[in-house]
Amino acid sequence: MLLPLQDQRALHNVPSGVTLALIVALGFQVLFQGMQKPISAQAEALSEPPSIASLALTSFGDELPVFYGSLLWLQAFDHQPGVSIPYTKLNYENLTLWLDRIVSLYPQSTYPFLLASRIYSQVPDPVRQRHMLEFIREKFVEDPNGRWRWLAEATLIAKHRLDDLPLALSFAEQLASLANSPEVPFWARDMQLMLLQDMDELESARILIGGLLANGDIDDPYEISFLEMKLKELEQ
Repeated sequence: MLLPLQDQRALHNVPSGVTLALIVALGFQVLFQGMQKPISAQAEALSEPPSIASLALTSFGDELPVFYGSLLWLQAFDHQPGVSIPYTKLNYENLTLWLDRIVSLYPQSTYPFLLASRIYSQVPDPVRQRHMLEFIREKFVEDPNGRWRWLAEATLIAKHRLDDLPLALSFAEQLASLANSPEVPFWARDMQLMLLQDMDELESARILIGGLLANGDIDDPYEISFLEMKLKELEQ
């Protein structure tokens, strides 16, 4: 609140000691601000997730809110205040642990596998790619008929991005042997045949096709026609 004009004092009436103290204080303030290091954003490392027991306690019997909350937090982790973290800088061991915990909260969801296959496995780092593909393989074994499509994608990633045909073949063989539901399309079950051809394992492919046709397990006429066509190609 301003004083009445008659009560205000002219600047030259202020004691010199007070004026000097104000100047010194202002100088120290300017000096102090100049000495401060500029504040820079620091990226936070991805730590290990809470245990399944801890997550169960926080869910209070309803896992869905914890599932969605954890999933959104993990998906946004690379964008922290003032800094963006490349996926190649993330700790992929902890990342797969987080995905594993999230899957355990709501196994019916496919979204964690979409992140693993189409986001986290696309980094230009073969070690991290393999880490994520192995995670997909492990989770596929728990529910082959429900998660076959993700192992099929892992097979294609191993073939085209890693250029690792033996790894792709191992995925395809597991897919064919474990995913036996009629809802699994024949192109997914027969990926191993294409890979054997790519690897010039023509005799192995011929024996495999002959066995598939002979054991009578395949009743889809389109798949039978496809296999017969491939067998004729190999025999020629």
